[in-house]
Amino acid sequence: MSGGTRRLVAFLAVAFVLRLAFGLAYDFWGDDEFQIYLIGLKYYTTGAWPLYGPDVVYTETRLPGGMQGLLVGGPFWIAPWPEAPYILLNALSLGALALLAWYIGRRLPDLPRWFLWIWVFFSPWTLDISAHIINTSYAILGAIIFSVSAFELVPALRVGAVPRPLAFFGLGFGLLWVAQFHLSAAILVPIALAVWALAVREDPARIPSGLVWCGVGAGLASLTIVPTLLRDGLGAVAGRTGENVVFEPANLLRLPQIVVQFLSLATFEVARFMGPSTHDRLAFLHRFPWAAPAVIVAGVLGAIQAGILLVELFRDHPERKGWRPVRYAIWGVLALLVPSFAFSVRAPASHAYYVLLPIVMIYAFYVWADLLRIKWIRTMAVVLVITGAVTDVALGIRNFTDRSMYSRRDLVVRAITERDYRLLGERRTEYWAPERRGE
Repeated sequence: MSGGTRRLVAFLAVAFVLRLAFGLAYDFWGDDEFQIYLIGLKYYTTGAWPLYGPDVVYTETRLPGGMQGLLVGGPFWIAPWPEAPYILLNALSLGALALLAWYIGRRLPDLPRWFLWIWVFFSPWTLDISAHIINTSYAILGAIIFSVSAFELVPALRVGAVPRPLAFFGLGFGLLWVAQFHLSAAILVPIALAVWALAVREDPARIPSGLVWCGVGAGLASLTIVPTLLRDGLGAVAGRTGENVVFEPANLLRLPQIVVQFLSLATFEVARFMGPSTHDRLAFLHRFPWAAPAVIVAGVLGAIQAGILLVELFRDHPERKGWRPVRYAIWGVLALLVPSFAFSVRAPASHAYYVLLPIVMIYAFYVWADLLRIKWIRTMAVVLVITGAVTDVALGIRNFTDRSMYSRRDLVVRAITERDYRLLGERRTEYWAPERRGE
């Protein structure tokens, strides 16, 4: 094993431990986190196949498929510990993020590897979301596979990092994987169609084999949906999912908000993770005065990052290899994303397009690659990493003491040991109308 490989393995091992610790310290009792955990716990304690996954509370519907329940509840069969689902989740997210970092490195060989790998694993949107039990944490695996595959299938974006058959496989697999965890899979459908259109235009002769590989990937990811279709039928499943399509043209007026939220996925956006309001954020700074200077510096640098990413969307850099296609791809995604909210049951929110994070990350690193050649920018990057680490420590302490499962871990242990998920809590679907429970 070479020295570089040993360093990478050591980094991944440390990253796994740190991300797992942060995830375990994160919110457990929040409505969504708690209910996602209960889906898996119910599967383990009752043995009943999880026909449906995450809840869509706005319409009292559920996403079809057993993947969510299996990934949360399955680890209990191997190790009946409250932490077992977190271990599997962090193994999956670590592998997915490693794929993203490796792929960005292939696209930008001159990019400083220390910043690339640290940022991909520990920036706010990859650490605060993908390390703890919530449906979007699982969706990121499929989103990264889908995004890498899409880039490798579009002629202008391809760098030859992934064989085309594997890319077609990943396109289908990623889409059907995400579809079982989050409604935002809908935005991936027109992206997939656009990728297919460009692939057909380049080489129509490859399409038959591409269809086969794409179908195999989609089929593999959708195996856990088959029991749901067999019991309820395609019409019932599609009907429940379709209830979330609501015509809301007023959302089109939120164009600036959508653009900023979209680009901020690749920045140090820390405010939303400190608390939902200004009062909560100020209370956080008051509670952790030793971390306050670092939090403020990291937050300011994160806001500057978002501003730079926005400005760069309007600038052409013909000297940058691959810049134009990537920039056009971002414009294309935004052109699909903004009008999609005219048919969304809820208003735009950052987590609603979390599955697009890999695409934004690729674009952001094309911007950072040029800037990091400047010495004082590299110094600022070091400052951001250090202040970001202090911020994460403060967030971890706050979460552990206020929100983690460890305030009542004994109750979780009892529910697992006695095989009764109701000892921990009730699934909210139990209070829905019978025809909406999907159970």
